[in-house]
Amino acid sequence: MTTLAAIRENRRTQIVLGLITGILFGFFLQKGGATDYGVIEGQLLLTDFTVLKLMLSAVAVGMIAFHLLKHAGYASSHAAEGHLGSNVIGGLIFGAGFALLGYCPGTVAGAVGTGALDALFGGMVGMLIGAGLFARAYPALKRRILVAGPFPIVTVPELLRLNLWISIVILEVLMIGFLAILEYTGH
Repeated sequence: MTTLAAIRENRRTQIVLGLITGILFGFFLQKGGATDYGVIEGQLLLTDFTVLKLMLSAVAVGMIAFHLLKHAGYASSHAAEGHLGSNVIGGLIFGAGFALLGYCPGTVAGAVGTGALDALFGGMVGMLIGAGLFARAYPALKRRILVAGPFPIVTVPELLRLNLWISIVILEVLMIGFLAILEYTGH
């Protein structure tokens, strides 16, 4: 049995790993400033790029870490077919919540951890209500809207027709370059 399969079969290990990961995620979001309403507002107004830098740095590190874990047998990828309809609906729901409250789901949970009452009562309660409404509407949405405009399963290396690690190097250089430009221009 592979290590990944052993982890999947051990519920206690999954809970402990999930708890540790969640605590670390919240800690780093808070330390990076992404749970601060003023920082989020600045990102939305394109005056403070702290959140963009934080997330882009996380993607750059996470991309390499994920592929190393995958190579070692600790992770696997599962590319799925996409649909324009589900992306539009998801984007509208995410965008509306972000615009109204100034938090995304991850940052709202982190903000609750720092004691932000607007995040607790507006964000967490709003997410629960929104999730309930979406669950209720899901069967009707799934029949028509969420499956509209399918696009094929394709990964970035497949799209670029390049070796996985060459694609990773190119993406890393682009992300690090963009981060350097943001730093150099004072954003």
